[in-house]
Amino acid sequence: MRFKMLKVCLSIMLIASVAALAACSSKNNESKTSPSASGTQPASSSSGAPSEAKKEPIELVFFYPVAAGGSIREVFDALAAQFNEEHGPDITVKNVFSGSYQDTLVKVKTGVMGKDSPDLTLLSSTALFELLDMDAIMPLDDLIAKDGGDAYVNDFYEAFLANGRTEGQLYSIPFQRSTIILYYNKDLFRKAGLDPEKPPTNYAELVEYGKALTKDGTWGLEITATDFIQWMFHAFALQNGKNIMNQDGTEMYLDTPENVEALQFWKDMIYEHKMMPTGATAWGTIPTDFISQKTAMMYHTTGNLGTVRNGATFDFGTAFLPAGKQYGTPVGGANLYIIKGLPQERQDAAWTFIRWLTEPERMAQFSIDTGYVAATKSSYDTETMKKFTAEFPQFLTARDQLEYAASSFSVHNQGEITKVFMSELQAAIVSNADPAESLKKIQKAADEALKQYHN
Repeated sequence: MRFKMLKVCLSIMLIASVAALAACSSKNNESKTSPSASGTQPASSSSGAPSEAKKEPIELVFFYPVAAGGSIREVFDALAAQFNEEHGPDITVKNVFSGSYQDTLVKVKTGVMGKDSPDLTLLSSTALFELLDMDAIMPLDDLIAKDGGDAYVNDFYEAFLANGRTEGQLYSIPFQRSTIILYYNKDLFRKAGLDPEKPPTNYAELVEYGKALTKDGTWGLEITATDFIQWMFHAFALQNGKNIMNQDGTEMYLDTPENVEALQFWKDMIYEHKMMPTGATAWGTIPTDFISQKTAMMYHTTGNLGTVRNGATFDFGTAFLPAGKQYGTPVGGANLYIIKGLPQERQDAAWTFIRWLTEPERMAQFSIDTGYVAATKSSYDTETMKKFTAEFPQFLTARDQLEYAASSFSVHNQGEITKVFMSELQAAIVSNADPAESLKKIQKAADEALKQYHN
């Protein structure tokens, strides 16, 4: 009897143990297939041992501006679609058109302050110090060191890298870059008895040609007196032998004899030589004036080369900006920045997108599609670029002019200084104010705004 009772007890214990094991096994299996607190699902290897957790998909928010004509928004949308097809669902990009360069800067700064910023942004290369002043961007050196290193960085033209560097660190990658170039109407040159294959190369020729071309309702030359007026003045300053700021963004040099002379020459083309229109000639309308032959020459960004090529019904050429004491132009356009404070996986994802955008073939095609200068040397070695420039040699003007280019106007407290800079330049150009007085007022404002950055 005892033996029977013992067997019954053992049976009950065995059944209970099996049930407990089954319950435990069920719980363990459930933990492997249920989402974790972070939303990821740990994967299992074929041996049953846990392997590396599968990463959550990342959607990057990317702000980009448009500062030239044409269909640049469509170009960016096509790039995002291609990237998402190649890298999704692990990494995808959500494009956000953010207006002009200034609009984009305001939106990025507002987003950073409100902790609702994009992950990365295409923004004016001159915004470096403003973004550093509010601790908004991260240096890219560690990401570069892990992926490309010096070989990657050295492929970019130095004139484009300069605006992204300070104190030994690189904070942005050149992408949508430009310089100011001279566009000229070869048909109107012929009508004026000028050689269409010999654009003006110096100030004396510029005045001579400009006066000869000003007739029949057409101006000889147009230069903006509104947006980017400070960019244009910087070109004249460089051509006359004097830069307007130091590389660290802590000092400006405006009321110098060389710069007064440069601004006076600009004014003389309007008021003495009468080869340019008076008034506030607008940045956005100048390419339209050139295409409609209301002006025979224009100073404008190479970023509008695609617009002119598609719109002009006449033979046109491009050339270096005419030299004063020397050739010179500031670079322009936008760089790629990663916002500071992102988790490492989002930094890595943003860097993946930047590296993808700046591959030689892709940068070459972006340059062809928009007119902006391809920022890397290797882009010009691609068959795509070689074929295009063989058919359209005007496209190489901006790249070749980089030999004489300098970094664009970029300083601390730039927003505050730019307001006075633009206002006083407009006073000189539009209202015929004294150049020396205008530059003295800008210098005073700059000194005040930058004094906290002096050692």
